[in-house]
This record gives sequence, structure tokens and C-alpha cells, in this order.
Amino acid sequence: MPNDERIAKAVYAAVDELNEQLPAGVHVDKTLDAPLYGSTGKLESLDFVTLIMEVEEKINAEFGTDITIADENLLSKEKSPFSNLGTLIEYLHDLLSQEGAL
Repeated sequence: MPNDERIAKAVYAAVDELNEQLPAGVHVDKTLDAPLYGSTGKLESLDFVTLIMEVEEKINAEFGTDITIADENLLSKEKSPFSNLGTLIEYLHDLLSQEGAL
């Protein structure tokens, strides 16, 4: 399976986990343009943190790594990797490449 598909599969599994915990009527769609955080995002801060923790867990299990997604540098980026699922998957691909996991 290509790496991008493996990353997407891990992210979507994390979304499934989060959706089970969210209140009725709130969920994250499993599409690349599904908004996550920011002005268009549906998630409260705590839910967003939960999603990021789930994604880290799934990615680390899938790729046998120990990456940390959220760091202070991300908050200052002009285009947040947390805008939607597509930007998150792109960011994870870059991060895993830098770590030599791909």
C-alpha cells in the first residue's frame, strides 16, 4: 500500500475513534477537505487535542515511529496543517519523510 494511503488510513481510523467520543450531532467527515480547527473547524480545543493524540498513536503504530505532531512551530505557520484532513495528511507525509520513516 502506498505511504499516502497508509497515512490516510491511520488518520481516518483516528477520526473514527474521535467521532465515537463526540456529542451527538458533532462529527468529523472522512474527506480530505473536512475542516478540523480554526474558523471553519467543528472541533472544540479538547476534541482537537484528542484527535491529534489519536492520529499520533495510529501513525506511530502504522509506521513504527515515535513522532509528535503538534509543536509550537506549527501554530505560527501561515497555512496550518490542521486546517483540514488533506493538509494534515500532507504534513504527516513531510514529517515522516524527515524522520526517515517513509
